[in-house]
Amino acid sequence: MFTHLKNIETAFSHIKRFSLVLITANVFITCFVIYLNNQALRNAQQTVHILYNGKVLEAIAADRRVNLPVELRDHIKTFHEEFFNLTPDDDAIQKGITKALYLADESAKHQYDNLKESGYFNNLISANISQQITVDSTQLGGNQFPYTFTCFATEKLVRSSSTATRKLITRGEVRDLGQQSDHNPHGFLIQHWQIIANRDTLIK
Repeated sequence: MFTHLKNIETAFSHIKRFSLVLITANVFITCFVIYLNNQALRNAQQTVHILYNGKVLEAIAADRRVNLPVELRDHIKTFHEEFFNLTPDDDAIQKGITKALYLADESAKHQYDNLKESGYFNNLISANISQQITVDSTQLGGNQFPYTFTCFATEKLVRSSSTATRKLITRGEVRDLGQQSDHNPHGFLIQHWQIIANRDTLIK
């Protein structure tokens, strides 16, 4: 009789262990299926189908953080080009500066006011000087907003008789506005902007 009870107890113990293993396996499989489903859903949300010339093309939506350095550099480059590419025409100068000021805070307006008060723009117009800028490189610092930057550029002041070349270095920060617009496509704003150096290097 005791042997019979022992056998029943042993069988019950085996069934109990088997049930625990089965339940554990089911939980694991369920979690794995949920994970795969979430991955597939995430990939599907990042896939965009575009109809182009009657053909369906597939595009992948990337996380903005992947392209963030490229967007920051382009924003900084665009601002400097709008601010420093000048022609001897007051309306053209105002148009460029207005576009630049959409991309920066009052620190850029302060720099503009200083140049205007010193007669810089009037001198360009009266002497028929065209100013062209080429952004050579932009160094970004930090790993979160506001990102710091140092911009290195080359300026050319073209006169009818000569061309002067200057090295321009500026510094500032870029913060995220969280909203894009026609005037500010990247949705960034340059702040605490200052001109560190703007010196002649060559005249010919």
